[in-house]
Amino acid sequence: MDATLRASVAGTSVPDQEKLRGALAAAGIPAQDLEVSVSRTPTGLDVDAIEAAAKSGNDCVVGQIREGRVSIVVLPVLSSGKCFVGDSR
Repeated sequence: MDATLRASVAGTSVPDQEKLRGALAAAGIPAQDLEVSVSRTPTGLDVDAIEAAAKSGNDCVVGQIREGRVSIVVLPVLSSGKCFVGDSR
């Protein structure tokens, strides 16, 4: 996850949601275990940060890209079976 997120920020501070999803899937994360937050607000503005999460057993590996910097944390899977609360694809 870390290497893929770092490669995704090359030339941009926040990558596009679908490009990020495609890069993580190409890195071997199964689509059913992958969640990626939106890269544009409902009004069409770029978001300040984008997050991606991959479920692995009872844990979620969550990566955030903000201002071209990558942060990674491991958190427990939510009771919903997801990594994110709310809308994500």
